[in-house]
Amino acid sequence: MRNIRDMGGIRVRRGLVLSVAGLTAIPAFVLGTGGTAQAASCTTSTGPYQKQVEKYLHRKADGKQSAADCKAIRSFQSTYGVTPAIGYAGTVTWRTMQTLTAQRAAGKNPNKAGKCPTGKGRIACVDLTRQISWIQDGRKLKFGPVPVRTGRDKYETRTGAKKIYWRHKNHVSSIYHVSMPYSQFFDGGQAFHAVGVKMWNPPGSHGCVNMRTADAKSYWSLLKNGDDVYVYGRKPGT
Repeated sequence: MRNIRDMGGIRVRRGLVLSVAGLTAIPAFVLGTGGTAQAASCTTSTGPYQKQVEKYLHRKADGKQSAADCKAIRSFQSTYGVTPAIGYAGTVTWRTMQTLTAQRAAGKNPNKAGKCPTGKGRIACVDLTRQISWIQDGRKLKFGPVPVRTGRDKYETRTGAKKIYWRHKNHVSSIYHVSMPYSQFFDGGQAFHAVGVKMWNPPGSHGCVNMRTADAKSYWSLLKNGDDVYVYGRKPGT
């Protein structure tokens, strides 16, 4: 059939999205990342992760979309910057819920598994899988963990051992022409820096480790040129 393409198990044709399982028509912008979808009405469509999302939100997990379900899902999406916020229980919404669960479980011992090497003094650890970062000095946790927003698919934040080599408090990207406050570069054009979006806002950065402004300020005051950075794991969805 012509004009049909696959998007993660969803068949798309001429502005409509058809779920493979139920062939239920839903607006094509459900898979988008913003724009006019933000002003759209609450969807009546049942999402592929309906039951899991309902359970997370402590609602009746019957796997069927209702007006109340949609309102609760849309509230969650708005709170965490998931777009489009139309109440659809899709992949991004469920992935965000899983990431939040992992972030909360990190508690005050984010390096319990010992994946970030902390035997060399001050180090900033970045766990792409849980989308968190923290600063340690030896075994002592100095700051965090805090949520971060790392590189999207095809622009992944590069893993491995790095060092901060350049800091610029009021940096502006020469590539994307956007403000990057409290930038601390550790690998080519990749840096810790503040952004004006929520940490769970899809699809992610162009490789930098995005932070809330208060967290980026703390990193700025705690780190210096030559300090170690260690990036590991894999961001969900990449």
